[in-house]
Parts: sequence; structure tokens; C-alpha cells
Amino acid sequence: MRRALVVGCGYVGKLVAQLFHGAGWQVTGVTRSDESAHALAGEPWRALACDCSDRGAVEKLLAEFREADAVVQCASAGGGGVEAYRQAYFAVAKNLSEILAPKRLLFTSSTSVYPQTDGSVVTEESLAEPERETGQILRETEKVVLAAGGTVARLAGIYGPGRSASLQKFLDGRAVIEGDGARHLNFIHREDAASALLFLVCENAPPGIYNLTDGAPISQREFYRELAETFHRPLPPHGPVEMDRKRGWTDKQVANAKLCALGWRPHFPSFRDACAQDAI
Repeated sequence: MRRALVVGCGYVGKLVAQLFHGAGWQVTGVTRSDESAHALAGEPWRALACDCSDRGAVEKLLAEFREADAVVQCASAGGGGVEAYRQAYFAVAKNLSEILAPKRLLFTSSTSVYPQTDGSVVTEESLAEPERETGQILRETEKVVLAAGGTVARLAGIYGPGRSASLQKFLDGRAVIEGDGARHLNFIHREDAASALLFLVCENAPPGIYNLTDGAPISQREFYRELAETFHRPLPPHGPVEMDRKRGWTDKQVANAKLCALGWRPHFPSFRDACAQDAI
């Protein structure tokens, strides 16, 4: 039986582990704390606690997973700063690649590494030199994974049940259309993000970089207009552009043609489709 190690069993990682298990893999999910591991006790796959940024801990606790069929790094920085990013992403990737040396290593990065501000279409070949240090750490981590022959999945804004920040702001009356509202938003549903990660491994996609997005970029203005029509509410007010974003202010349209060319398709082609199916 093929073995998959899912490092980080949060919003996306937990579903990834479930999908691998459903596909017949022997799955182990890794969390940072014993408490988080215990919370997964009801899952049909094993969960264990290990701080994968600690080289000694990986060598001691995950030795049985050396040369595993697949290791998926889904851990996040948990909203922390630069040092939290370096530990959660870079240090973990180095340890997993150097100590475990899996047959397939997959790292979930972010489309925030694209710094474009002109609304242009970006592909995996586009410039990816983020200005913020947090984004730079993601790029450093990507290079570690790619150098090890692994795969980098750059995820757009993740949404789904219990995690639809833009929708919640709209419903709470906190949403603001920034400037003229022309800045593009790029999304992917949680289910589609997880299915794409499974696809990249199970379909033996060539190593490299892949954009994980629904392929339906939308301007902030049109996004809120659609929500206003769907929920029969007024449009949010206009306000200043929020330039001080954690991963930097960008405006781009992220393409997913490379992944789709391999045969993958999103179940939710747009945020509107997810709303229509009551999947947010």
C-alpha cells in the first residue's frame, strides 16, 4: 500500500489526508501539538504530533517515513511574522526533503509570490519576486522543494465552509470596495485545492510549479456586486486602497491552464458557483 505523510492537518491538510485515505493510501497526518493530534483521533487514519521545524524531532519521530511515496507539506505559519514563516515553511521543507527524501514531495505555497500590480495574467513562468519578507521566505522554500525534485502548488485565496473571509466581511458590513474596485481577486475552494493536490500526486504530474486557482479571477468591484445580487444586499461603500497587506499589495489574474492541461478541473469554477451550491 502506498504511504502518504500529510504535514499540517488544518483547513486544507485535513481534507487532503481524507482524500488520500479514500483513494486507498496508508495515511499519516502530522500536527505540531499533541492536542491537535488528539483532535483527529476519530479519523480513519493515524495522526501524530511532531514539530517538523525541529530536525532532531523529525529524525526521531518520522524515521519510519523515509522514502515515503508522498509527503505533502500543508503546514501554515498560523498568522505569525517573519520568523514564524521561516520555521513553518523553510525549516520544515529542508527537514522533510533532506531527512525523509520522499519519492514525491509537494509543498503548498501561495500565489502571493507573484508581485504584479498591473492586473496582468500570470502563469507559472511569470516573475515571482515578492517584495515582502514573508513572500521571500515562501520563494526560498519553493527553491528548496524544487531542488529536491519536488512540486510546488501555489494556492490562490482559499475559501469554503467556515472560511470565507471576504463573504463574512460583506455580510458583517465590514467590506470596503478599495479605490475603484478594479483590483483582481483570485480564489480556490477548499475542496478543489485538496483535490488538485491529490491529482498532482496520483496522476504523477511532472515536478515543478503549478497554480491552484479556479481560473476565474474577478475584480473586487464585480465580486461584491455578485454578492450583493446573491444576498439581496447593498454594495459595500468605497474606501482607500489597503496597501499595507501582510504579503504585499498586488493585482494580477492567476491562470491555471498548466494544471488543467493535465486533466484536472475545479468542481467550483467560480465563487458564484460555490454560492449557488451552498458550499461556503
